Amino acid sequence: MSAQPLKVALLGAGTVGSEVADAILNRADSFTERIGSPLELMSVGVRDTSKSRPGIPAELITDDLDKTIEGADIVVELMGGIEPARELLIKALDSGASVVTANKALLAKHSGELFAAADKAKVRLEYEAAVAGAIPIIRPVGDSLAGDRITRVLGIVNGTTNFILDAMEAKGWEYEHALKTAQELGYAEADPTADVGGHDAAAKAAILASLAFHSSVSIDDVHVEGIENITADMISTAASQGFTIKLLAICESIPGAGISARVYPALIPADHALASVGGAFNAVFVEAESAGELMFYGQGAGGAPTSSAVLGDLVSVARRKVLGGAGQYRKLEGDSQPIVPIDDITTRYHITLAVQDRPGVLHTVTEVFLDQEVSIKLVEQTSLDNAADPRAKLVVATHSASESALATTVERLRALDVVDDVVSILRIEGQ
Repeated sequence: MSAQPLKVALLGAGTVGSEVADAILNRADSFTERIGSPLELMSVGVRDTSKSRPGIPAELITDDLDKTIEGADIVVELMGGIEPARELLIKALDSGASVVTANKALLAKHSGELFAAADKAKVRLEYEAAVAGAIPIIRPVGDSLAGDRITRVLGIVNGTTNFILDAMEAKGWEYEHALKTAQELGYAEADPTADVGGHDAAAKAAILASLAFHSSVSIDDVHVEGIENITADMISTAASQGFTIKLLAICESIPGAGISARVYPALIPADHALASVGGAFNAVFVEAESAGELMFYGQGAGGAPTSSAVLGDLVSVARRKVLGGAGQYRKLEGDSQPIVPIDDITTRYHITLAVQDRPGVLHTVTEVFLDQEVSIKLVEQTSLDNAADPRAKLVVATHSASESALATTVERLRALDVVDDVVSILRIEGQ
């Protein structure tokens, strides 16, 4: 077993990068024992060298990013963004360095290119921290379930939106109040669009779908809807019928059709395992043919959880460097399965309508469902009991049908004279 130090280049020294650097510098004996060779932090590449970075020796810090990776055995990329990260990692892989990254945006857009480069160079590309922080999901899906057939993955993979929806349900807050609180507590950015718009979750869905179904899935293949239009009344109505609302990343293998990857707020039954995931926590629910149902739960963001996942990957690739053997083993099989458009998936709708409160309305509404061959599972009509607003609230839950048939049904409902407003449309998952 070699005692030659493994040279590590670090790209990025923000919150996570600083914690990773600190661990390499100050826990040397522990890593040497686990790996079989010491780790040597040879350089730290940053965009701005003027910033103070306590704990990292000044002589290691450089803004020459190309020079940072020269001669490295392992490159740890924590700078984020697409470029120059993509170009730097391709260079690192081509040079024979293994790579550890937490860059979900890069992987969601260019995973095929990166995996191909790793495979060609017979080195490793690890990315546990790119999805759900410290929750171990990449290795279980890619390794432990490699002999099984995964059929579906449901995930709460964005802590910001889960905190917001959980607060709205627990405290009866409207969306704007819950978002403001999340920002004050540091769970949401000043510009929360990536989180509340579902884009962060979509990047993670692309990564999970690629891994689970052995195909190249880009973020551009993921259907995305956010939580901006969720109201306290929608959450209250859902709760009264035994549901809770979560922003879900859904990756599904559809027999004979291909792969569906989608992100949207959905109703899940209150007794489903994901319904109990509160606050800013994440969870991923995996369904496999032999293993059955599995759930992985924990903190999905933050410096400490993310650095834990990065360091786990670092130890893994370093051990492989010491022991030798094959390089990349989680190979994508190209575009072997087509992406199924959202209109072709099968789902269920939960529709809330504001209708005129008079005889014949229910018959008129249900006729539309009959014409579209969409079966109704539940109908609940309540008067608003408001003299100034003599309307009724009509809630309709459907059986499974194609997305296109359900969407057409909603458009026809909008056109009815007896329907004043389509208040909400949510899909039902987890049943």
